[in-house]
Amino acid sequence: MPEGHTIHRLAADHRERFQNRGPLRVTSPQGKFSDSAALLDGQEMDAAEAHGKHLFLGFGGTGWIHIHLGLFGKVGFGGTAAANPPTDTVRLRLATGDAYVDLRGPTTCALITDEEKQAIHARLGPDPLRDADDPAKAYARVSRSRSTIAALLMDQKVIAGVGNVYRAEVLFRHGIDPYTPGKDIGPDQWAAIWDDLVALMREGVRLNRIDTVRPEHTPEAMGRPPRVDDHGGEVYVYRRATMPCHICGGEIRTADLAARNLFWCPKCQRARRARSARARRKDA
Repeated sequence: MPEGHTIHRLAADHRERFQNRGPLRVTSPQGKFSDSAALLDGQEMDAAEAHGKHLFLGFGGTGWIHIHLGLFGKVGFGGTAAANPPTDTVRLRLATGDAYVDLRGPTTCALITDEEKQAIHARLGPDPLRDADDPAKAYARVSRSRSTIAALLMDQKVIAGVGNVYRAEVLFRHGIDPYTPGKDIGPDQWAAIWDDLVALMREGVRLNRIDTVRPEHTPEAMGRPPRVDDHGGEVYVYRRATMPCHICGGEIRTADLAARNLFWCPKCQRARRARSARARRKDA
């Protein structure tokens, strides 16, 4: 499933190609979005936003197309639509005279109202890529929870947009045992995690890939082969089970947590006997 940086990148791509570019041709060759496409056909798209893994395309007073790619959704951009007719697997096509985008296989593709859009925002946690979102809202839930920090980072109601890669990598970068209860994460630790996610995910939007290693740990700096993986990007632990850690040389571990594969280095992310966050706040 795409992580939040991909959805923010898609929002930017839609703005660049379609926002305020005049009436759009809106169709649903597959047929599952036909009624809504007919309402939107000939209208102008005036906004494209992302919140976590949710994409919203705005069409004035008519509403918003709400898209969640899920595990199988794909988006493909192209040039002249007339020269590239859609196949019958395309759920949604938006087209101008010189650009088009096809959506295939999403979990969600629905026309919703402003009120329905706000309800989706309300149930999502703050997003590191939304400038106005407050990390304190997420920490309020983290600091009260006995769930592991690894599980909390994947809970979209706690923090929106973080997926399996960013979860594993940000915990490694801060030396945090993924099984640490949320209540044992102090406010300074949380602030560092949030700030790191902001920086890493912004780079993800810019480069359209996930790179999490610091400059001193790149293949060039360490004289090691670059990572070969269909996910791309240089990482510390994600999908590197049984391989040596770039830092300590120990073996990267993997385990199942909340139906997702967790990756970590037991030496670099050593469990600590932590006081509760409440106790640390009392001492501050």
